[in-house]
Amino acid sequence: MTAEILQRISKAVTEGEDDEARAFVTEALKAGLDPLVVLKDGAVAGILETGELWHKNEYFLPDVIMSSEAFKAAMEVLDPRLKQTGQGRHGKKFVIGVVEGDMHDLGKSLVVAMLTSAGFEVIDLGIDAPASQFIKAAKEHKPAIIGMGAYMTTTMLQMKTIIAELEKQGLRRDSKVMVGGVPTSQEFADEIGADAWGKDALDTMHKALKMIGV
Repeated sequence: MTAEILQRISKAVTEGEDDEARAFVTEALKAGLDPLVVLKDGAVAGILETGELWHKNEYFLPDVIMSSEAFKAAMEVLDPRLKQTGQGRHGKKFVIGVVEGDMHDLGKSLVVAMLTSAGFEVIDLGIDAPASQFIKAAKEHKPAIIGMGAYMTTTMLQMKTIIAELEKQGLRRDSKVMVGGVPTSQEFADEIGADAWGKDALDTMHKALKMIGV
């Protein structure tokens, strides 16, 4: 039963079936499955499979968008239970968003999945997030880490603007900054004054945990 329902959740997320993802997660929780197991072996497994299919050129942008929406649907049910039980959580907040002018969501969704599974309370600003939104979130949530994603060379320089504004307003004292996305690199992160660069979702998760001493 356990393996079967987790496989159904994973498949629903990969195939972009919002209603099924939501229903199967609800079923798994009612059956008494550990919310953290449902997250890691169900929802996260599904979105990671989508990433693999994307890299193999078997999935295209519409497929990726549908899968991302199904993952979010699953998390609507799952996240309240994770917060309620406190499982796998260390109380650290991670604000994340894709910078203004950029509409790509898969990379961020993968990172959100991994960070959530690692116990972070993730505040997702979504896509096309202006600098003012990052600043507002930094003031409101006082996160341990602020993450910015960019997937086009035309938008990646927004990160430098945001970091400069965070520093100007004295918000870098309590928050580290991570950047990531296809056109970015460690050299770029160093150049704009970021604290870390995430090569991919798994690398981002590991570095984030290291930054908070976990």
